[in-house]
Amino acid sequence: MAGAVGSAAMLPRGVLGAQAYASPGHGTGDGDTPVPQTPPLKKYVDPLPRPRTAIPDPSVYPGADYYEFTMREGSWRFHRDLGPAKVWGYWATNPHDPRKAIGMGYLGPTISVPKDHPTVVKYRNELPTTHMFQFVIDGIRNGDPDLTPIAPPPYKSELPFPPNVNVWNVVHQHGGFTAPQSDGMPLHSFSPDGVHAESYTTLDPSRVKPNEAICAYTNHERSSMLWYHDHGMGMTSINVYAGLAGLYLIRDPADERLGLPQGEFEVPLILQDRTFNQDGSLAYTMTLREGEDTPVVNGKAYPFLAVEPRRYRLRILNASNERFWRLRFDVPRDVLPQPTLPFWLIGTDGGFRTPLQMLNFLISPAERYDLIVDFSQMPMGTNVTLQNYHAPVHYPGMPGEGPEISDIMQFQVTKRLSGGPDRTTPPKKLELPTAAPIEPKPDTRRREWVTYQHKLFSTMTFNAVPFMEPSQDFIQAGSTEIWEYINPNHDAHPMHVHLVNFQVLNRQPIDAAAYQADYEKWLDGGRKPEDRPVLANYLTGPPIPPDPDEAQSDKDTFKSYPETVTRIIIKEFSPPTETIASIPGSGTEFPATYVHHCHILEHEDDDLMRPWTIVDHGGGDHGGGDEGGGDQGGGHGHGR
Repeated sequence: MAGAVGSAAMLPRGVLGAQAYASPGHGTGDGDTPVPQTPPLKKYVDPLPRPRTAIPDPSVYPGADYYEFTMREGSWRFHRDLGPAKVWGYWATNPHDPRKAIGMGYLGPTISVPKDHPTVVKYRNELPTTHMFQFVIDGIRNGDPDLTPIAPPPYKSELPFPPNVNVWNVVHQHGGFTAPQSDGMPLHSFSPDGVHAESYTTLDPSRVKPNEAICAYTNHERSSMLWYHDHGMGMTSINVYAGLAGLYLIRDPADERLGLPQGEFEVPLILQDRTFNQDGSLAYTMTLREGEDTPVVNGKAYPFLAVEPRRYRLRILNASNERFWRLRFDVPRDVLPQPTLPFWLIGTDGGFRTPLQMLNFLISPAERYDLIVDFSQMPMGTNVTLQNYHAPVHYPGMPGEGPEISDIMQFQVTKRLSGGPDRTTPPKKLELPTAAPIEPKPDTRRREWVTYQHKLFSTMTFNAVPFMEPSQDFIQAGSTEIWEYINPNHDAHPMHVHLVNFQVLNRQPIDAAAYQADYEKWLDGGRKPEDRPVLANYLTGPPIPPDPDEAQSDKDTFKSYPETVTRIIIKEFSPPTETIASIPGSGTEFPATYVHHCHILEHEDDDLMRPWTIVDHGGGDHGGGDEGGGDQGGGHGHGR
């Protein structure tokens, strides 16, 4: 039986030199400023909510399902003992009754689509023009060094949004195989009053108002759980914190034959951490400390779910801004020989994998885990507690630690078995359509991404280049590449690459202090390509295979552990080029620019994000220094 142990715990550690840095999100904050604390809450008194599923309208675009989603402010109660909070959320138009929008105020309805059947969504922005966490916007605009991205030399710093914008938004389909103009990248943002970021784009522009945008999705992914969330330039962290996230399920009709739990026995769990003021309102404290102090699942603090003694499929999304969670299912000591209930991992970000029995796993922000948990051996009345342990904020806990969270939610075996015996397939007998391994070749191109921090607690960037600089990385369409993420910092970073799925190839420990020092010398010396530090000279141990829970898995987000190089392999850079739902301009045109970034959202906002560009076979290899690139998401500017 395997328990998922993060590689940071397995890797030999180098000496932590003075040049090996880490960043606690938006900043260290003022030590004299009191940090809000959530009032004491009674656990397991609120039932777990389940987000409703949006209803498509197939009549608008032939051959596609159409949705209209509106972002707006509302009210939501996070716990029985808390007052109502102002929140932001997505609401879906109900084509059967337009007066009854589908949503719950916080988060958004689930989009559930059949594989390969396209989806078209109009997103409408009706949020206030003053931010719920305006103090963060003001701090960035006023140049607060703990909040404002500071460009490394020789680049000049730029504010991420224009002076007349306090709120702007764009929706990113996370994990989607999507043309760049529908990908929802930060510079596609648009405000409630119609201000557009420079790369704002929409399909079918005759059908949209200035505060709207239309996107189209192919749904060519494997059967999997994607999600959608805000990606507003410079304010993703506080927009998602306010509530702008939801699930996007790709369903394959062939899955019906697998014998998996369905309906009420398939349970989505959107896991977040939040802090609440005494009146129940949301308190954003990550300008003062790392992480928040209370677990929230599907919008409820410490919820419970009444379950039957049978198998359940739990589909877990870590939608936290910063927090990694190490999860296990604790049971009373007189129920099982060990204090934790084993479960089976059957899928990750990109879909199914070979079933793996486990006792615990580490999940970073934006990752998804698909589990089968069997409650059939639990006596009636047993309480199974989902717990978090040994996962401080920032993970793995240096230089400081945020508030600890241990208990999360409870599964209460109190419902009688319904519908006869459990006829789902036992996990060890499941025959799942698993991911084919991607094998590197001797000539597979490698590309390095260095998590660079000029000084302690300052802005982090990839390769010491600000996000707003044009794309410098050009990739042949259809090619395979190995990307090497070099992390000399103390923090682990969840890295997300748009458009593609990939597999974790391996990891190797590095002499972080020596690499950081020599990288600084290289930067100071003018960044001459021939003088760049050679990674192989800093490796301190052999390659380490992927963690058991990420091996044999298609991923779109991975953990870049501290003082380590993590290698991922991307099989094919081939964005969808076909026209979707007969909408002109809905397919990819080359060159096509996407982004990758850290999914600690405060790090992303603070510039740990870069564009990269796919060129067609006739476009040539622009090399590392070409400043060209397409404008389907890579145009870099503020607003208009």
